[in-house]
Amino acid sequence: MSNVLFTNVRILDGTGTQPFPGEVLVQGNRILKVGRGARSLPTAGIDTIDAAGATLMPGMTEAHTHFSWNDQPSLGAIQKMPLEEHILWCAHIAERYLSRGFTSCVGAACAKPRLDVAIRNSINSGLIPGPRYLAASQEITVPGGLGDESPPHMPYPEFSFGAIVSGSDEMRRCVRTFMKYGVDTIKLNLSGEYIAGMSAETTQMTDAEIATAVEEVRMRGKRLAAHARSSESVKQCVRHGIELIFHASFADEEALDMLEANKDRHFVAPGLGWLVNTSYNASRWGITPEVAKKMGYHRELETAVETLKKMKRRGIRILPGGDYGFAWMEHGTNAKDLEYFVRYLGFTPMEAVLSATQLGGQVMMMGNELGMIRDGCLADLLLVDGDPLTDIRILQQPQRILAVMKDGQFYKEPEIRSARSRLSLTAA
Repeated sequence: MSNVLFTNVRILDGTGTQPFPGEVLVQGNRILKVGRGARSLPTAGIDTIDAAGATLMPGMTEAHTHFSWNDQPSLGAIQKMPLEEHILWCAHIAERYLSRGFTSCVGAACAKPRLDVAIRNSINSGLIPGPRYLAASQEITVPGGLGDESPPHMPYPEFSFGAIVSGSDEMRRCVRTFMKYGVDTIKLNLSGEYIAGMSAETTQMTDAEIATAVEEVRMRGKRLAAHARSSESVKQCVRHGIELIFHASFADEEALDMLEANKDRHFVAPGLGWLVNTSYNASRWGITPEVAKKMGYHRELETAVETLKKMKRRGIRILPGGDYGFAWMEHGTNAKDLEYFVRYLGFTPMEAVLSATQLGGQVMMMGNELGMIRDGCLADLLLVDGDPLTDIRILQQPQRILAVMKDGQFYKEPEIRSARSRLSLTAA
């Protein structure tokens, strides 16, 4: 790896500090030095990128990622893609995330048992390009629960979208199997989902089953995540110490109190984009706004917005991402979550950026070295044409992502005029 100096940049450092003009020197895979002002760092013998005032910010994290969701309109349609095509799809989507500025992703379940593990390992070995990735299991569910897609006339687990368990013994075997495969995270489906024909306010898994999963996962030093829309399922997450809580739409005051008391332990990735787009942008696939309202999504969106505003006031960590990869919210449009945080939840643009950068480093369990631009941090960086704090929607426009660096190496190099030791960028 060569040393690279970004000069004439507007640094949005992911700490909450207002942007400032300066320079950033990358050595190997880390940020060696952040300088304020022009010509504050040495340039001799260093590849230098004059960014002409573009914004340099940390790479973003998607906190609820499904690479294997293949832009289909149902869980069954996602699962039916043959394995060979499915792994190629996942590799393609992993690269798409990186190209859109998501240098880290938290896997939130895969459609087939080892898809996430295979993609993570291929990224880490350099076989394919992609973000830093934490691999998840399939969704673990109960008979008749969310993810049980096995048809009644063929009640065999291999036909199901999720891994189906009933009771503690089956849960133990299932979790141990996924641990054998090498996952980073075990995903439990604790509540329902309207699109699957069941109320999101139902709670489907017993405390005994959850406790067994927690015991097995803790024994191996891994972590748990849960699909938890109902209030009771959120409480189950807190009681059992499930760190990653997906959705939490119907959390009541008791659940919020529990979360606040344990806010340093939990992350909430609500998947707000799913509620917005399923409510209003899925007509082409038969879910008109009227149908979505009857299903319950309008009410859930309204409730979730108020719930998440309360979480924000209580200092509970809320992160972007969730369920991109359905037909009406395609992979690569994930940065819309930042716009939704501002539009619906009252986040400032700075708070929205921090949710994807600083909090992203924390959810990746690398909070001291990822998601910020400061001396010693890992060099996961984006060069952006414009100011996301003026218009957060800039991050949704691929052409405005001028450069993507992950681990000190460019995935997307800036368009430059080459010279032997000094490179110049003209921002679009």
